Amino acid sequence: MRRAVVALLAVGTACAAPSRTIPAPATPAPPGAAVTAAELRRDLYAFADDSMRGRETGTEDAARAMRFLVERLTQLGLQPAGDSGFAQRVPMQKEVFGPGTRIAVEENGTARSLKIGTDVVPQLDLGGGLPPTKLTADGELVFVGYGVKMASPKRDDFAGLSLQGKVVVVVNGAPAGVDSAKREQLEAYAAITQRLVQILPQRPAAVIILLVGTGQEHFQQVRPLLERAVALRSNAPELPDSDRPIPMIMFGVPVVGSPLLPTGWPADDKAQALSGRRFTARIEQVKTPITGYNVVATVRGSDPALGSTYVAFGAHYDHVGIVKPTAGDSIANGADDDGSGSMALLGIARVMQQAPVKTRRSVLFVWHIGEEKGLLGSSWFTDHPTVPIDSIVAQINADMIGRNADSVLYVVGPIAAPNNQSKRLGAILDSVNATLTPPFAINREMDNPNHPEQPYIRSDHYNYAKKGIPIIFLTTGLHDDYHKVSDEPRKIDYAKMARVTRLMVDLGRAVANSSRSPR
Repeated sequence: MRRAVVALLAVGTACAAPSRTIPAPATPAPPGAAVTAAELRRDLYAFADDSMRGRETGTEDAARAMRFLVERLTQLGLQPAGDSGFAQRVPMQKEVFGPGTRIAVEENGTARSLKIGTDVVPQLDLGGGLPPTKLTADGELVFVGYGVKMASPKRDDFAGLSLQGKVVVVVNGAPAGVDSAKREQLEAYAAITQRLVQILPQRPAAVIILLVGTGQEHFQQVRPLLERAVALRSNAPELPDSDRPIPMIMFGVPVVGSPLLPTGWPADDKAQALSGRRFTARIEQVKTPITGYNVVATVRGSDPALGSTYVAFGAHYDHVGIVKPTAGDSIANGADDDGSGSMALLGIARVMQQAPVKTRRSVLFVWHIGEEKGLLGSSWFTDHPTVPIDSIVAQINADMIGRNADSVLYVVGPIAAPNNQSKRLGAILDSVNATLTPPFAINREMDNPNHPEQPYIRSDHYNYAKKGIPIIFLTTGLHDDYHKVSDEPRKIDYAKMARVTRLMVDLGRAVANSSRSPR
């Protein structure tokens, strides 16, 4: 699962840890047999091994993962459904900061340079269809404290300050004296958006958000991602700043002595103009064309009429690659995110392909590339489908399905998707789940278009939903190993993962064998 829009930050360096041992292959499951925990464990230990080096989009490691999937699908006998066999080419571009990038704070005639990744990180792509942010900024620095207005402790961080044309610095945290619940709320990622909503209408030249608490930890986790940014390839000319309505947005962490903070920080956290300090920045991007690959396969349906329609299963096979080392380990293996969903789809593909009686509708499998970079593979597939897009009657997305309490399963879509387009598919899921022994305790907490963490827009189902396709997003939820080197195969609950996979099989069959489309 990709991070929320404003959470893709920073740069870093890392070195590889020693390769782990891959368990010996398990005995192959009998043809058509249900997906087993042993089967999933065998596949995931191979797919999330150190030899895959975190499967980051735009690297040979992602290409190696793609070949793993193609080899398995070839062995299983599924029909290729890409534009090059099982592969669908996805035109992309790497985007890195060029040598012309300059960021500095000038005070009393002396300029202090700020380093990308160490001091600040520009966020050029906010996602969600928003235009890119400006590449230049020039203005006097204004510190707006925590960007809050509260009665206890009494403070109004925007009172008396003019922000128009200024470079605004805000700490995404809480002042002393607030209780733990309020502090957690003010340090959350959702609070970043709330602060931007207050600041951006005042037309600043730039906004610099300094993260504390859990936000600071997340900042460090994803530091390599922005320096190794990848986007869908565009032949359009670079937009001039005059056509970029959103000011430059940067992230960092508050450091004593930083020119972005009051001289007396942290004791002095009052909102104030930082008199005599001027911030200037010019960002240069260097873009290099590359090609990524979705992996696409089908099992043909048996019904002469319904066989031209599809129930789609999706997962993403990329992860975040090499990250800042922890105890000598720098490979983020992505066992749960989303090795679990990817290997579940292989299990489902085997069951569907080997079934003595095929479903009436055809079954489509898409392993998406570039989810962690911004849902790139699913965006490309839904805009350039290898089957007619209106022939897809439902999409079932699995992203992180192997952790947390064994009875809990989060469902997103029936409520969050607009116009009730996924409501009937959700009802089918509930009916299928009720037949399990025991059924999952379905948690609908995330199935809310206004959820602060925005799970509805954070995985590949979102691009299918935008095309009006009913979607179900299944996940067992976040955990402390999310986007860390500790997201390893040994921590997966394979029995639970197998149960989720079997639920997906049953849901897919229920939709594929029904004459009525859930659309």
